[in-house]
Amino acid sequence: MLLETTLKTEDTMKRLAFPTLVLLALAASGFAEERAVEPPGTGVGLPFTPGILSDDLLFLSGAIANDPGTTNVTGDVAEQTRKTMENLGTVLMAAGLDFDRVVSAHVYLADARHYDAMNEVYGGFFADEKPPARTTVEADVAIPNAEMEVSMIAAREGVELEWIVPEGWPASALYAWGVRAGDTLFLSGMVSFDPGTSQVVGGSVTAQTERTLANVGGVLKAAGMTPRDVVSCSVYLKDARDYAAMNEAYGAFFSSEPPARATVRARLARPELRIEITCMAVRGAERKVVLPEGATPGPRPFSPAIQAGERVYLSGMIGRGSDGTYPAGAGEQTRVVLERLAATLKAAGMDFRHVESATVYLTDVRNYQAMNAVYAEMMPEVPPARATVGTGLMSSEALVEISMIAAPWCKKCGPMETKDASAE
Repeated sequence: MLLETTLKTEDTMKRLAFPTLVLLALAASGFAEERAVEPPGTGVGLPFTPGILSDDLLFLSGAIANDPGTTNVTGDVAEQTRKTMENLGTVLMAAGLDFDRVVSAHVYLADARHYDAMNEVYGGFFADEKPPARTTVEADVAIPNAEMEVSMIAAREGVELEWIVPEGWPASALYAWGVRAGDTLFLSGMVSFDPGTSQVVGGSVTAQTERTLANVGGVLKAAGMTPRDVVSCSVYLKDARDYAAMNEAYGAFFSSEPPARATVRARLARPELRIEITCMAVRGAERKVVLPEGATPGPRPFSPAIQAGERVYLSGMIGRGSDGTYPAGAGEQTRVVLERLAATLKAAGMDFRHVESATVYLTDVRNYQAMNAVYAEMMPEVPPARATVGTGLMSSEALVEISMIAAPWCKKCGPMETKDASAE
C-alpha cells in the first residue's frame, strides 16, 4: 500500500507542476510581497490563506479533502487522507517546496479509531527516515463530512534541517521526535511513554505530565537545547479536571519565564493517555516575555507571548473580558479574543498583518460561521494561515480560543485599517 501511495503521490506532484509555474509568475509581478501562497482552486472564500511565507518557513493552513474551490468532501478515511495530502502538496509546490521540506504536522482526526488507516496513506508521502515531527489528536472538524484536518510547517530551501533522535530511542517512519530547521526545533507530540519499552507509564495526570516533560527534555538535550529555549507549547488534556494538577507539574519544568501555551481538551490516540504536549524551541536567539500594556506576569505557568529573535509566539487566549465575564455568543467572544491578541502584538510592535499562522479552537463547530464573521472583519486583506478544530476548553464558559505566531515581515507598514463589516 505504501508503494502504491508513493506512486500516486509522484503522479500528483507532476500534475501540480503547472500551478507552480503560475505562482512563480505571480511572484515575479509582486505577489511574493504579499507573502501569500494561494494556488488556483485552493481559495474557498474563508478567512485564511492556504500558505504564508516568511524568510525561513512556510506556514500551511489546515487542509481537508475538499474538491478544488469548494468545501465538498467525500470518501473514506484513506481516500480523504490522500486527498488532504495532495491539497497540501499543491501549496508546497506553489512555494517551490515538497514534502521533504515539511518539518512539522498537526493531524486532527474526527475519530481516533481511524489512526491506523490514516497512517497507512500518510506515511507514503515522506522519504524513509525523514518524516516531520507530528502531533495527532482527535478533534471535531468544522466542514461537514471531513474526517480529518492537517496543518503543516515547511522550511524554505537553504534552511538547514536536522532530524533529532535521542540516543536509545526508537525511530519511526511516521514521525520524527524532533526536526530542527535552522535555529528552530519542532517537537512531535510527546506522551508519557518509556523510550526503552514504548509503554505508557504513570496513571495520574501528575505522573504522566512529569514523564511527558522528561521526554520533551530528552529531545531538547539531543538537539543541544534546554527547557529555557522552549518558546511555545500546546497541551492536550483528556480531562479538563486535570488542569490544576497538570499546571503544578508543568510549572516545575518551566520554572521561570515559561513559554507561551495553549491548553485544550482532546481525545488522545490511546485510552490510557491523559496528556500530550507538543512544543517549539529556538536556540541562541534573544528571548523575552511580551506583556500587553498594563499587564503583569500571572501566576499560571505560561506567558502571554514569547519573542525569540524577531518572531513572536502568542499563547492561546480566550474571550474573558477585563471584568472577568464572558460575553454571550461565539462571535462576541471571538472579538474579545482578537482584541487581547492585538494588544499583545502591539506590545511587540506588530499587528495582525504580521501574523503568519493561527490556530482556532471552538467548543462547538456549529459556531464556525459566527467565529468566521468576526475573524474576517478583524483580519487584514491577506489573512494568516489557519487551522480550526473543535475541542473542549479549560473554562466551561469559553467558546473560542486562538493562538498565533507572528514575525515583522513588513517593517515599514503604516497603521492597520480594519475592514468595515457593515459594507459586507
